Amino acid sequence: MDDPGLERIIEAALLAAGTPLDIHQLQALFGDVPPDRATLEAALARLDRQLSDRGVELQRVANGWRLQVPERYAPWVARLREEKPARYSRAVLETLAIIAYRQPVTRAEIEAIRGVPPSTSVMNTLQDRGWIRVAGHRDSPGRPAVFATTRDFLDHFNLSSLSELPALMDSPEQGKE
Repeated sequence: MDDPGLERIIEAALLAAGTPLDIHQLQALFGDVPPDRATLEAALARLDRQLSDRGVELQRVANGWRLQVPERYAPWVARLREEKPARYSRAVLETLAIIAYRQPVTRAEIEAIRGVPPSTSVMNTLQDRGWIRVAGHRDSPGRPAVFATTRDFLDHFNLSSLSELPALMDSPEQGKE
């Protein structure tokens, strides 16, 4: 099915969904005769090219594809929202970074890196946002929970996978030694 309107159907679906759609969800749009994966991927590539000079862009994230406003238009679009973006404490951001780079990780391992234990409210904030989850339990005394990031974390930060995280740099304190 190489429908000339395939890109438009995909564009409309992504716009209406409001969340990323994966290949299987896109195929389900077509009922009993869905386009194959290669046809959909070709249509997504064409749509991406068609949107290259527009006010929206096609972004591949961990959960599939989504339409979003390009970063270059953010200053104007931000004026539409009265609300201020959520501000997170240093403790929340440090804890999230440790989990992202060292996962799976326990609370004790987070404490060993940060020097203070992660508070329940910090962990709850990250879980409530859907950015971390309990990924299992260590096979050690007390069977502590281990935490890992989620696909929602990847989506929020426009990442397809953890390999796209920026490389870690040595801290300034380490460089002074």
